[in-house]
Amino acid sequence: MAIGVKVLERPIRQTSYVRATLSGMALTLKHLLDPDKVTIQYPDEKWPLSPRWRGTHRMLTNEEGKAKCVACGLCPTVCPANCIKLVPGEDENGNRYPLVFEIDEFRCIFCGYCQEVCPEEAIHLGRHYENSEYSRDGFVYDLERLMAQTHPVCEMWDPADPKGE
Repeated sequence: MAIGVKVLERPIRQTSYVRATLSGMALTLKHLLDPDKVTIQYPDEKWPLSPRWRGTHRMLTNEEGKAKCVACGLCPTVCPANCIKLVPGEDENGNRYPLVFEIDEFRCIFCGYCQEVCPEEAIHLGRHYENSEYSRDGFVYDLERLMAQTHPVCEMWDPADPKGE
């Protein structure tokens, strides 16, 4: 049983690599000479972020400088990435506070559930996104580091404004 081979003739426009290379170079030259460039110089210029951008976590404090967290345990319970470690404690007056509160930023998916579920509005996702460390341990934020964050916080979606404007 013989195999039949059908040879098709293709026009020169489809097979000319020189023509395709020249058209690609022309497109590159057009973008090179375009006055409306969108390149920004990153450290000096930055894109404006949305007010709902979710970045690095931040723990809000009360008037006395202590964390507003009452160690209720809702944030580690609702966290889908299981990145929050909370050990509750209690003082002599019966007030609860976190003995250990850590967030592993590498594991976090920045979903915002911890901010939404917090009854005291203590933990917030901030609008900070420039995170760099030399080791993985630097991305585990403890309570002191969370309270030291000063960046603005994320403004979550308001159900009263369905369009999100």
